[in-house]
Amino acid sequence: MADTDATPMTDADTTAASGTHQAAPLKGATINDEGGTLSAKAAEATQAIKDGASKYGAQATDKVRSLADTGKAKAGSGLNQVSRLIDDAATQVDERLGQQYGDYARSAASQLSAFSTQIEQKDVEELLDDARAFVRKSPGVAIGIAAAVGFALARVIQSGIDTNKA
Repeated sequence: MADTDATPMTDADTTAASGTHQAAPLKGATINDEGGTLSAKAAEATQAIKDGASKYGAQATDKVRSLADTGKAKAGSGLNQVSRLIDDAATQVDERLGQQYGDYARSAASQLSAFSTQIEQKDVEELLDDARAFVRKSPGVAIGIAAAVGFALARVIQSGIDTNKA
């Protein structure tokens, strides 16, 4: 059979061949609600979904706060360790580069230690408020810091990937 011999099928072909009749469209049709039970069930289902979403939202918030508190504690501890390392290295800096540069290292260690104490003493919300205020006050510096942190993280991740390949 050639492609030109085929004729398109119409609704008349299907109803006439099967002997059935087309149903009337549902436009304007109403559903018997049996005294409003469907509406009540829909309202109950909607409320159940809202309650479930609220419950999971609260659980997610609690989890994020817990992770933020853990991260804050680790950051404070890490800054303390870096501060101690710099302070310990200050004597070697004194010997190799001179007293003035050793004093710079001790000053940096002192600043890191003070910053670590601030982080440990503040709540996560207070830290976020401080960060927002800093970004509003000096957005250029904030972008520079974000770029530097991103670069450092990329280097750390890249070195981890390179170590795994070896």
